[in-house]
Amino acid sequence: MLPVVLGAWLACVSSNADKARSAVPVQVVQTQTGWQLLRAGEPYFVRGAGGDASFELLAAAGGNSVRTWSVDDAGEVLDRAHAHGLTVTLGIWLGHERHGFDYADPAQRAAQLQRVREAVIRYRDHPALLIWALGNEMEGFGDGDDPQIWAHVNEAAQLVKQLDPHHPTMTVTAEIGGDRIRYVHDESDAIDIHGINAYGGAASLPKRLQAAGATKPYIITEFGPPGPWEVAKSEWGAPYELTSTEKAAAYRQTYERAIVGNRAQALGSYAFLWGSKVEGTPTWFGLFLRTGERLAAIDALHELWSGAQPKQPAPTISPIEIEAGVAHNPGEAFVARLSTDAGAAAVTTWHLLPESNDYATGGDFRVTPVAVEDAVFDTTVTSARIVMPEQPGAYRLFATLRDQHGAAATANVPLLVRGEVGTRFPVYVYHDGFAGMRWAPSGWMGNIEALSLIDNDTTNPFRGEHAIRMRYTAQSGWAAIAWQHPANDWGDQQGGFDLTGASRIELWARGEYGGELIEWGIGLLGDDAAYPDSVNRRHKPVRLTSDWQRYEIPLRGKDLTTIKTPFVITVTGRSTPVTVYLDNIRFVR
Repeated sequence: MLPVVLGAWLACVSSNADKARSAVPVQVVQTQTGWQLLRAGEPYFVRGAGGDASFELLAAAGGNSVRTWSVDDAGEVLDRAHAHGLTVTLGIWLGHERHGFDYADPAQRAAQLQRVREAVIRYRDHPALLIWALGNEMEGFGDGDDPQIWAHVNEAAQLVKQLDPHHPTMTVTAEIGGDRIRYVHDESDAIDIHGINAYGGAASLPKRLQAAGATKPYIITEFGPPGPWEVAKSEWGAPYELTSTEKAAAYRQTYERAIVGNRAQALGSYAFLWGSKVEGTPTWFGLFLRTGERLAAIDALHELWSGAQPKQPAPTISPIEIEAGVAHNPGEAFVARLSTDAGAAAVTTWHLLPESNDYATGGDFRVTPVAVEDAVFDTTVTSARIVMPEQPGAYRLFATLRDQHGAAATANVPLLVRGEVGTRFPVYVYHDGFAGMRWAPSGWMGNIEALSLIDNDTTNPFRGEHAIRMRYTAQSGWAAIAWQHPANDWGDQQGGFDLTGASRIELWARGEYGGELIEWGIGLLGDDAAYPDSVNRRHKPVRLTSDWQRYEIPLRGKDLTTIKTPFVITVTGRSTPVTVYLDNIRFVR
C-alpha cells in the first residue's frame, strides 16, 4: 500500500502547487506620478461594475472587473468572471450594527474573523481574484468614528495579509465624511486601498480627499446618479428621479472628473448597479431593467471604457410632461407626454404606482410596489391618458420604453391626489419594536407556560435594530399569540381599525435552524363574537428556513373595515425548542 499512498500524496502536493501557481499576484505601488495597481507586474486600472448581470456584455463594453459585496456564490462568480477575462474584487461582508452586530461583543468579533479566515483560504488562489474588500459601509451613517469597529476592520485586514500576501486589502465606506479619512488612512495600517461609495458628490471627491488629508489610493466602489437623499423633492416630499438619459450623463461626469481625472490617486471604479433592484424606486440605480434590457448609462460606460461607441445606442427619453400639473383631484384625468429618438418599433409601458415613501440609505431589500389598476389608458410610445385614483395620497407615474435592440429608457414623475389621506400605508403590526404600534400581542393561547416572546431581539433583524423572537420549549402541543386591539379583547369590546385599501398583509420570518413549523393569519373573532373581525384568513402552514423569507396573504376584495386581530401565529412543538424570528409585519396598499 505504501506506493499507492505515496503516489496520492505526491499527486496532492503537485495539485496544490499547480493551484498556488494559478494565483495572479496583485500589488499597490507608489510611483513618482502617483499610486498604481499592478497585476502580474503590469499596470491595471479598474474599469468595473458591481453586480451580477451579463459578464459577457461587461467585457464587450470594455469593462475588466466585477465587484461583490460578500462571498455568497463566490466560486461561481470567480469562475464566470475568469471565463470572460474579468477580475473580481471579492467582498467579505462585515456585520452592520443596524442589523444587530455588536462590535463590543468578543464572541461576535471572533466568529466574524473566522468567516474572514475561511473565505480567504478558500478563494486566495483563484486567478480572477484582484482585491479583498472588507466590509461595505459597516462604519454606519454618522461620523463613522467608532474605534471598536475600526480596530476590528484593521485586525481583519491583518489576518487577510497573513493568509494571502499576494492581493491587496480594501475597506469600503459611505462617502468620506466624519472621521472616515482619519481611520482608513491614518489608523488602519493593514488597509491598502480606500473604497468609497459616492453618488451626487462623487465628481468633487478629488478636491475633498485632498482637503481632508487623504494619503492612500482609492477606488470608487459605487457610483451612479444622485441618490434620493441628494435631489430636489416635490411639495409633499417625493424625490425627483433623473431619466435614464440624464443618468448616463451623471455616470460620465463622475468617471471623467473623479476617476480618470485623478489618476495619481484613483485606481479605478465600479459602477452601480450591474443589474436591477428596488431602492428608492424600481429604476433608480439599476443599469438594466428587471427584464434584462440595458439602459443608456451602459452605453456611456462602453464609450468611457473602450473609446468606441456602441453599435445600437439605447434610446433617449425626456422627462414626463403633464400640462395639467402634478396635483389632481380624485378621479381626475390628464394626458402625460414624453419625447424620444426611438424608432417606430419601440414600445412604452406606463404604470402608476403608490409612492413608496421608503428612501432610507443602506441598500436593504425593498418590495416592489403594486401598480394601481385602471389608471392608464390610450397608451402610445410618447403619451398616455392617466386617471388618478379616488384614494388621496402620493403616487408616481413610470414610463418604460423598450426598443427592438434589447435597450430601454426610463422616466417617472411624482404625482399627488388631493384630499384627506386617511389611512397611510404601509400600516405596521410590528416594526423595529412595539413602540407606536396599534395592536398588542396580548392574546396568548395553548401551552403558554412553554412560550416566550421578546420584541426587541437584536440577533439578526431583517430591518432596523430589532425583531421579534418567539420561543416554544415543549416537545409537543402548540402555542399561539394574537395581536389585539383593544389589548386582551376576545370579542366583547369595540375597537379595531379600518384598513380599507390594503391589498395584502405581509411579514418576514425565519427559524433559528430551519424546519420550524408555523401557521399564521389575519383575524380571530368570528360572527359569534359581539364585536368580530371583519375578515378571517389563514396562510397555509410554513416550514421556515434559517434565512429571512417573505410571506403574504392577499386581501383584495376583502372587508377590512374592522381589523381587531391583524396577526395570529401558531407554533408547534418538536423534540428540540422552536425559535422563530418575525419582522416587518405590515399591511400594504
